[in-house]
Amino acid sequence: MTEIRRVGVLGGGLMGSGIAQVCALAGCQTVVREVSDSLCEKSLASIGKSLAKAVEKGKITSAAKDAALDHLSFITDITLLNDSDIVIEAVSEDLELKNSLFKDLNAVCPPRTIFASNTSSLTIAAMAASCGRPDRMLGLHFFNPVPSMKLVEVVKTITTSQQTMDSVFSFVQQIGKEPIRAKDNSGFVVNLLLVPYMLDAIRALEASVASVEDIDKGMHLGAGHPMGPFTLLDFVGLDTVYKISEIMFTEYREKRYAPPPLLKRMVTAGMFGKKSGRGFYDYSQDPPSVTSLGL
Repeated sequence: MTEIRRVGVLGGGLMGSGIAQVCALAGCQTVVREVSDSLCEKSLASIGKSLAKAVEKGKITSAAKDAALDHLSFITDITLLNDSDIVIEAVSEDLELKNSLFKDLNAVCPPRTIFASNTSSLTIAAMAASCGRPDRMLGLHFFNPVPSMKLVEVVKTITTSQQTMDSVFSFVQQIGKEPIRAKDNSGFVVNLLLVPYMLDAIRALEASVASVEDIDKGMHLGAGHPMGPFTLLDFVGLDTVYKISEIMFTEYREKRYAPPPLLKRMVTAGMFGKKSGRGFYDYSQDPPSVTSLGL
């Protein structure tokens, strides 16, 4: 079993920054690769802000924050990930881009380096086939926001070795997360069940079953969910849900994974949810108000 102490993270966006933060907090030497210096600076600022907030809330000490920042470095040259024990890819859901990056990594990383993808909907086999080391390739799906969400799906393909699985399972526990094993199918465990639930909520709204507020309140208070489906959709990002649902529909050809017309119209209009300021709720006000969708 390989001990993982040096971590490379491809992509310093929302998910990549969160992954880098938890790895650095756990004492791993963590290197984040972005495509420009400005994006490296943005990622560092995001992690610094998140760590400072954790100190304010008493979740970590000031010393732990400083130690985590000392364990972080940022690069634009992908070849500098050549000393990694594991490289976790966290770029956009574009299979061609991911495969291109893994091919570049395979040329510079030693045979011991494990490759992992944080994809939420693409199959890992589609990457393992072209990464050059299918026995050391798997899925490692973190959840947003990474610092506070405990679950990580560890996804084994038909070519992933048991040694790789054991090493990564141990690593996930080492960084303070709870791993579960998942089959290499589009959506894995959580999104396989969660995406149809969110899409069904949109279809219920389209069919005038109830209002946004009442559907959210019904699932929050009636089913004990921490938030209703529309609040969740806005938090995840409507553009992200739309992309995932398209990938899953292509994989399964089942209606429950097909994006509803309303979701497509909202994404086309730039209504992505909380990150754009407007989705099913309007976040220009506090508290947010329900967006008028003309239904």
